Amino acid sequence: MADVIRVALCDDHAVVRSGLRRILADEADIEVVGEAGTAEEAVALAGATKPDVFVMDLGLPGTSGIAATREVVAANPSTKVLVLTVHDDVAYLRKAFDAGARGYLVKEAADVELILAVRHVATGQDYVHPALGAALLAPGATAPRAGGPGGELSERELEVLRLVALGHTNAEIAAELYVSVRTVETHRAHLQQKLGIKTRADLVRYAREIGLLEEEAGP
Repeated sequence: MADVIRVALCDDHAVVRSGLRRILADEADIEVVGEAGTAEEAVALAGATKPDVFVMDLGLPGTSGIAATREVVAANPSTKVLVLTVHDDVAYLRKAFDAGARGYLVKEAADVELILAVRHVATGQDYVHPALGAALLAPGATAPRAGGPGGELSERELEVLRLVALGHTNAEIAAELYVSVRTVETHRAHLQQKLGIKTRADLVRYAREIGLLEEEAGP
């Protein structure tokens, strides 16, 4: 590892990026080399600056942070991605590591753990927020389904979510799944209740964040 760890930041909120920069700037062995607000900007920034560590948010507008992580790692194998997110959920953690991330930290712990996490992943070590790491490694632990404050989504609800996010109408979803329109409406109501989400735009954003739409994008 170089004497100075070169770090890039991606978050769609400028005030968050500013706060992260301030935390990192106090460390003599860390230099922030650039900031991005979208997945596309993150990929371009990674190619231009070749940072040692890329601190990546998941909830980005448009292309998700999961997809951005995959692109950054594929194009810049030496860059270690550290996910920094509000999602304290093992399902998101698994998605992030499957995409090539080397660290996962929740934002509420950033003020005390960010520096440690950056240094860990810069040396090639994986870093996971302790509470999530314990859940991930617990005996008999299985990969949980995506969900929200109202509970986990069923496989059928996930399929309905994917089709809604792809722009299908309830009638089209019913035809695709060989069920009635009323059944689709019921599934949709249940998943919105579980996720605490009311609008289609928010459903699309959530589907992107958990990787439901990545397979539709092609190679």
